[in-house]
Amino acid sequence: MTFSLRPTYDDDPRLAELVPRLRDYLDGELAELERAHDLGPESRPTRELLQRVWRRSRELGFYGVHLPPEHDGQGLTYTQLAALKEEVGASGRVLSHSVLGDMGGPLRAGDIFGHATPDQLERYLLPVARGERACCFAMSEAGAGSNVRGMTTTATPDGDGYRVTGRKVFATAGPYADFAILIARMADAEETYSAFLVDLDAPGCRVTEGETPAEADIVLEDCHVPAENLLGRVGEGLRIGLGRVTTSRILHCPTVLGQARRAIELTVTHARTRQVAGGPLAHLQSIQHKIADMATDFYAARSMTYDALADLDAGRRPRTEAHMCKLFVAESAFGIADHAVQIHGAAGLVRGSEIETLFRRLRMFRIVTGSSEIQKNGIAKQILGT
Repeated sequence: MTFSLRPTYDDDPRLAELVPRLRDYLDGELAELERAHDLGPESRPTRELLQRVWRRSRELGFYGVHLPPEHDGQGLTYTQLAALKEEVGASGRVLSHSVLGDMGGPLRAGDIFGHATPDQLERYLLPVARGERACCFAMSEAGAGSNVRGMTTTATPDGDGYRVTGRKVFATAGPYADFAILIARMADAEETYSAFLVDLDAPGCRVTEGETPAEADIVLEDCHVPAENLLGRVGEGLRIGLGRVTTSRILHCPTVLGQARRAIELTVTHARTRQVAGGPLAHLQSIQHKIADMATDFYAARSMTYDALADLDAGRRPRTEAHMCKLFVAESAFGIADHAVQIHGAAGLVRGSEIETLFRRLRMFRIVTGSSEIQKNGIAKQILGT
């Protein structure tokens, strides 16, 4: 894979057409929308504003672009989708997460489309693809993060449905979602879990503000979920919930790579323009070496990720490679961000500055969707056969 901070994708006609249009939208119309609403990294945009982005992105052919044609998508390969996700991550736009459908859209739903009944598709998922509804994924709990079997949220059969009680945390897109894809333990069976589509305005369900603008806690107190909202069959909850993990784990990486790429680009600009001792910072060999390390780590992490994506496109399930990609991309991206802050000096730690925001986001990726230690456990388990 040829190194470039701004790939041209000349070898892929579809990307060669999509990527320039996407960049124009991100740097033009979307940037203007953010300026008009005075949005910054700490802003909490309204659902109305996000929905405006969802619908405009759909008009331009980006929202749900990866979906098959029968769901109004373009059927992109994983590699093609990843290239678009990298561009979104590299844009520096506050609302970029809403362009392809990460924030409550079809990318948040993941492969749930393949588990839904025709009725569930019609009522829940196709409206998500159209930018009319939004969803979140709710599996984590305060005492059950990596250890999902430790969840205490329970679903009790009750006549024509189920009564669900418990609390889910860190539900990304929860503040904007209409419904949750929720995993719960069955109250009448040991070690049995099921997946449900839960309307967040249902009696007994409330959404509370989470730790970040994009997250929420979902509190359920004897919340009734109709039988027709069961995803798959009883007992398939972990398979449905975790079955999306290998693919999702790899597909998180291009967005993070884009953010790391943005940190490199900002650092290069800073090094070229910042004057120190009568010349630009970029003339110092120590700075040149840091930037060389940043670019090399980016190239290695990107190459690893796109190799795993090629496996996905070939129909393979690169489980070990998914752990490796998440581990290496997370650690490399944070190292890049750390160098970026060091080169920017005190300006890199100003709260709300773009470099400081990237630093926090890339630090967080070492924890979310499975910490680096969890990835190492997965790699070792696969290699050792334990």
